[in-house]
Amino acid sequence: MSFDALLDSFPEYAKDIKLNVSSVLTEAGSMGLTPKQIAGIALASAYATKSQGVIENVQQHVANHLTEMDINAVKGATALMAMNNVYYRFTHMVSDHSYQTMPAKLRMNILRGHGVAKEDFELYSLAVSAINACQMCIDSHVNEVVKHGISKDGVQSTIRIAASIAALAQVMIIENKA
Repeated sequence: MSFDALLDSFPEYAKDIKLNVSSVLTEAGSMGLTPKQIAGIALASAYATKSQGVIENVQQHVANHLTEMDINAVKGATALMAMNNVYYRFTHMVSDHSYQTMPAKLRMNILRGHGVAKEDFELYSLAVSAINACQMCIDSHVNEVVKHGISKDGVQSTIRIAASIAALAQVMIIENKA
């Protein structure tokens, strides 16, 4: 089933999700982002949902926009954020703030060897961090993307993509398509 056919199969209660997903995956619907960035953010968001159905459908939808190197960077950002979001969420949530001053001692070499533009990797990381609800990581990635020239529209578009893909996953779970 094509991505558009999947969205068309959504029941009435999910009409807003269908419309939002259709919109945010376009340049007109995601101001401040390139088609390649939109595709990478959507794929990172799909991986973060952990829904195989969402992952497969988004992979198919964005395939023409991403190289193998781009896809590996998206996977790297998603995997790294799976670790960092847990760790940094802990340091932010624990009552003893001394944990925030301790070195993480977690390997993060992918930050230097992902092969894509730094702002793109940071956008992927931002989307995953939003889905995983890590405030410290969100702040860090927003600061980095802004430093690299991404506008507030681009930041908001990234979060809108992440939110819409997360909602897509929820509908697919409800409808037993995940």
